[in-house]
This record gives sequence, structure tokens and C-alpha cells, in this order.
Amino acid sequence: MDKNYGGVVWTNHALQRLNERRVTQGDAWATFNRPDQSRYAQTKGAWIYYKTYGDQRIEVVAKKDEKGKWIILSVWSRPVFQKTSPHYTKTKDSLILKILKTIFGVK
Repeated sequence: MDKNYGGVVWTNHALQRLNERRVTQGDAWATFNRPDQSRYAQTKGAWIYYKTYGDQRIEVVAKKDEKGKWIILSVWSRPVFQKTSPHYTKTKDSLILKILKTIFGVK
């Protein structure tokens, strides 16, 4: 992995997280470069960039340093459940309702 990939600086922490979370540096860079969404992060001056790839959402935390150069601070991914996924539920059912639906075969 390259500490200066894509014209931005990658911290050791971010590179370690890429490896641990099995996210490619290219996917993380594409998320930062062309996100689906972004928002302020808790860290002052930092942003979180999001991009969905199939059933995974990659999130990249980045900020500019004092010279105006972008630094990737961290990266992670999480599953995304599509409406067609068996894990997706439109509303939250109570546990008892889920059990009853399972017993009686109601969808």
C-alpha cells in the first residue's frame, strides 16, 4: 500500500485499517474522490465520505493539513441491506410478532 496513493497522504492508521477490514486502497480512494454522500466528522475539520459498493458501504475519514493537503485518517466498511435483501425490514416488528409470523408463515 502506498502512503501517497491518489495524490493524498494516507496515515499508518488508515493503511492498517484498510488491511484489517479488507478494503482496497483503490475503493477507499474512489470513495473519497467521488462519494455518494459526505458529512462533517467529530474530528475538527474532518469529513466522512461514503460510497456504496453492492452490499457494502465504505466510509473514509479525511481532513486537510495546515498546508492544504488532504490526509486520509481512517477507513471502514459496513454492510448495507437493500430492500430486496432478506435482512431488510420495512418496519421494526416486536419479537413476539416476529415469532408469530414465523410460526404462522406470514411475511
